[in-house]
Amino acid sequence: MKKIEAIIKPFKLDEVREALSEIGITGLTVTEVKGFGRQKGHTELYRGAEYVVDFLPKVKIEVVLTEDKIEPAIDAIIKAARTGKIGDGKIFVTAVEQVVRIRTGEINEAAI
Repeated sequence: MKKIEAIIKPFKLDEVREALSEIGITGLTVTEVKGFGRQKGHTELYRGAEYVVDFLPKVKIEVVLTEDKIEPAIDAIIKAARTGKIGDGKIFVTAVEQVVRIRTGEINEAAI
């Protein structure tokens, strides 16, 4: 099993969720996060004063999947989240050793 963590632009969340749903992935966790990469933030004007926005709003999607669903999920996220501009985000894939469903006690793939 593997865990996909995708950091994307907030306005792309619905498109990514729909793309994952189309390939049969229904469970995911979404967190509002802030950060920066190459963008290094930007300056904005508020009531005539300029200020620096160091951390940009992003959304982090987390999904735990079996090995056979990883590549289709990554492809779906890329197609749905890509704008072609800086700040589109990143996808991280890590190994998951064990999953336990709290309600039933199911373990690993049965718990996904």
